Amino acid sequence: MKRVMLTVAYDGTNYHGWQIQPNGETVEGVLNRCLSELLGENIEVTGASRTDSGVHAMGNAAVFDTESPIPAEKIAYALNRSLPEDIRIQRSEETAPDFHPRRCSSRKTYEYHIYCAPFPMPTKRLYAYQTYVPLNVDLMSQAARYLIGEHDFKSFCSADTQADTTVRRIETLEVQKTDRQGQEIVIRVSGNGFLYNMVRIIAGTLMEVGRGHIAPQAVKEILEAKDRKKAGPTAPACGLTLVGIEFEKRG
Repeated sequence: MKRVMLTVAYDGTNYHGWQIQPNGETVEGVLNRCLSELLGENIEVTGASRTDSGVHAMGNAAVFDTESPIPAEKIAYALNRSLPEDIRIQRSEETAPDFHPRRCSSRKTYEYHIYCAPFPMPTKRLYAYQTYVPLNVDLMSQAARYLIGEHDFKSFCSADTQADTTVRRIETLEVQKTDRQGQEIVIRVSGNGFLYNMVRIIAGTLMEVGRGHIAPQAVKEILEAKDRKKAGPTAPACGLTLVGIEFEKRG
């Protein structure tokens, strides 16, 4: 028996999120089915991040146990032949038998993409949130600084979250234009973990700052209020991508 870790990339458009759901196809469900067929065993993967419906990933992580003689590093090649085109394994490797991707220290990085223009661009509709209202990136950057560090992010998570604690640490949070015209804006955030809808609520709040509806310094007051109603809206899922996860220690 060996434990294998997969680095998984996917376009989340056609999936009801990562975690298996009774009423729709999920990334986890597809992986379980294809791995079970490939290895001739009942495989159930454990993911590092349970991304929401419509959210994308370049580097989510998942582990599973297998008795297959196929070398761990070769599983990626074999598995990709049976996966749909919107899911691809970037790497497969053997890891420690007790390694669990949600029970160890890690650093997750997300990007939220915004397309700011008078009219939508069809090629960006699945991977960025489109807004016709101009956004002031300098104001958004000023507001973002109040969220860096360890805080209680109760104002920035879904009201029905089941987390034991709403304290998290954001290590970096940047807002940048990625083109000369300022039409493409990326919010990039890294931290030790994120609450349900936390990144999308941060993105929605920063966009309200960029529109001039919330003053940058008011973000500090929103954070201290510990009240979801004080923050901005939850930004649409299509703009969010899990870029990658770095694990501090593993075998």
